[in-house]
Order: sequence, then C-alpha cells, then structure tokens
Amino acid sequence: MKKIRNLALGAITSIGLIAAASMPAAAATECGTSDKITIAEMTWLSASSLAYITGAILEDGYGCNVEIVPGDTVPTATSMLTKGKPHIAPELWVSTASTIWDKMIAKGNVYKASDIFASGGEEGWWIPDYVAKANPDLKSITDLKANAKLFADISDLEKGRLYGCPPGWGCEIITNNLFKALGLDETFELFSPGSGANLKASFARQVTRKKPIVGYYWGPTDVIGKYNLVKLDMPKHDAEKFKCLTDKNCLNPEVTGWAVGEVAVAVVTEMKTKAPNVAEFLSKLQVPNAEISTVLAWGDDNKASPEEVATYFLKNYASIWTKWVPEDVAAKVKASL
Repeated sequence: MKKIRNLALGAITSIGLIAAASMPAAAATECGTSDKITIAEMTWLSASSLAYITGAILEDGYGCNVEIVPGDTVPTATSMLTKGKPHIAPELWVSTASTIWDKMIAKGNVYKASDIFASGGEEGWWIPDYVAKANPDLKSITDLKANAKLFADISDLEKGRLYGCPPGWGCEIITNNLFKALGLDETFELFSPGSGANLKASFARQVTRKKPIVGYYWGPTDVIGKYNLVKLDMPKHDAEKFKCLTDKNCLNPEVTGWAVGEVAVAVVTEMKTKAPNVAEFLSKLQVPNAEISTVLAWGDDNKASPEEVATYFLKNYASIWTKWVPEDVAAKVKASL
C-alpha cells in the first residue's frame, strides 16, 4: 500500500499512477467513497497478510483511503457488531465466533461477502508427505492404531506419540475425546505440545530430520505448505457426534470428522451502497488453500512481514487475484508493484 510501502517503490508507483491517469475516464473503476475504509489485521500470518493484500488492491487499484487496524477474531467481530468497524475482516473464523456472528446476521449490519479459503478452514491430524509415501496403508486416523510404533518416541519405544492440540484451545478437548474414541491410549501417548509455537517447532524438528510425526494442525498455514503435510482421512462429519467431542465431559465419544471451518470475508453491510465496486471485489476474494499455504511458507522461510508476504503474493500469483478485479484495477495494482 502506498502509505506504508517502502519509499524505494515511490518512483515505480508514480509511473503506475501516471499510466492509470491516462486511461479514459469512462474506463476507470473507482472506489466510490472518499471515507476511510478500515481493514482488520489479525494476529496470525494468513489473516494479517490477507489484510495487506486486500488493502493494497483497494488503495492502489481502486484509489480508496485505506487503514489497516489491529484485530483478533472475537474483538473484531464484537466491534463490527456494535460499532460497524472495522469495515472489512478478510479472515474471520465464523466457527470461533459463532454466537457473535449469529447476532451480526440477525442485526443485518454485517454480511459474508465470500468464503476466503476455497476449501474452507481445515483441522485434523497430519503426517509429513514422506511418511505417507513410505506407508501406503496409513491413510486414515483409523489406521493409526496398527502403525503406532512408527511414531514411537525415544522416551517410550513401545508406544507412538501423537502431538495434541495446544492447551486452552478448543481443539484440545476435541482431540482428547477423539483419541479416546479411537482407543489409541493402548498404543499411543497423547503428548501436549504446551503451546502453538512448540507444536510448530515439533513438526519442524521432526521433518528436518526426516523422522515420522503425527499430530493436530490446522490450515491453511505456513507449516502445512513448508513441511508438505498430508491430512489423514477422517469419517464424514456427524454434527451430533462432533457436539459430544467438543464437551470435556463427553461420556461416550464417537469417531467423526471435523466440520469444514467456515472462514468469512466479513464486511459491514453499508459497503454495498457506499462502495459497490469494493463490495463486488470482496465478493470474489478467495484463495486456494494449497497456494496460500505455499505463500505463507515463503513468508516464514524469509522472515517476511505481512506486508512483504502480500507484495510477494501480488507479484507471483497474478493468475489468482486478477480474477477478483476489473482489468483497469489489475493494471494499476501491477504498476504499483
């Protein structure tokens, strides 16, 4: 975005603006409002990068007045519900804020413009691709029991180790109940990683050594793209069985798969009338899971900021984002790079 990009790009941006100004007025696609449009930057890499991708397109392509503001799922959803700001949350996990989301929909001041991830949010148990290739009989979570020793840790060579969900996260209860439902306590140790950072480090350590590992993860994330993780098959999602899995006091947990996570491009409703061109763009805003995981892996490898990840995506994945916008908008964004 022009206001926060490296000043070294100023000359290129000026050239792009001159080129855009030479277009016939009738062909130009405008923002539609001079009011500031605020975009929530969540605290994890995919959401923060998507905020900058959205902001760059709005600012450089449509000429909007854009501000990136700090956010997180529940605080952002609450603020959108009660204050109508921020105007856009490019990656709002509806399943995490379902109560607030239901209130938004009932009130009518916020709507889902699009599903940001083409395959939805993914949760489950994952193994590295080299483990999957070397063990073709290991395809599903129901195959784990017979392959326990493959994942044995030096602390107990008789049992496999399954890395669970970090403590305090909603997935911890689900993973614990699923572990029990599968009867894995006979052949596996359910290991708590202690934190999300430790879980990531555990996958990094094992993959770097080309060692087997199985554990909980979610996507799209840099970890899945960087370490080529393969999600183990799970049974079809059963809402009633899954409801019990989410209860720490579930007496009889049964095996079922996670529901596909609903992850919305959440937008305040007034955007439809105030800036219809922007609303049209947001209705097409969607990224393929595999590609965005690869982009995030690049960001992690290069210790890139979210803004740098956004620029990398815009430079290298034009085949994706140019489908979201008119040709003149795409031309102005490309010129700004």
